[in-house]
Amino acid sequence: MKKTLLTSALLSLAASSASYAEAPLVSIDSHDAFFNNISKHCGKAFEGKVTVDNAPASSFSKNKLVMHVRKCSERELQIPFHVGDDASRTWILTKTGSGISLKHDHRKKDGSDDESTMYGGHTQDAGWPQVQSFPADQYSKELFVKQGIPQSIGNTWQMYIYPEKFTYRLVRQGREFRVDFDLTQPIKAPAAPWGYQD
Repeated sequence: MKKTLLTSALLSLAASSASYAEAPLVSIDSHDAFFNNISKHCGKAFEGKVTVDNAPASSFSKNKLVMHVRKCSERELQIPFHVGDDASRTWILTKTGSGISLKHDHRKKDGSDDESTMYGGHTQDAGWPQVQSFPADQYSKELFVKQGIPQSIGNTWQMYIYPEKFTYRLVRQGREFRVDFDLTQPIKAPAAPWGYQD
């Protein structure tokens, strides 16, 4: 009798769980269009150059810069950003149901997480199909304070996607950095970034 009741309960539980559909991932047109405009380049890599940098001592302008739209799903885009031989950076764009999140996944050469990783921001408005802004989120602000760089609390990252150009831009008070990538000339895709696999 107990066995029959247990079997009946398990069957009832399985039937009830099967009757629930997964909640939809909602989004708005401008976010969808922006996301799709980038995902059209999935699998391709492009070379870029620094076009604005008011802290010219940085290493970016001295190295070959490559973005690779490496992995795409309906919800997430993974875009490694290679700086010369440094394959530590991957931009991750994720549809969250309340906009788009941008995270910077930083890894060490052995694939382990860097102390400064997964900082970024989230859209706060509709933006445009070609441009979205990502003001620093709370996790990032607290991380920056811990790391002794409180000036970065004011960071806003921006991405622009046009038929011939993709732009990554960082702005805050007193700081601007911008890299433009030529989408008209795809190049050979680099190896997987650190911590990822081909």
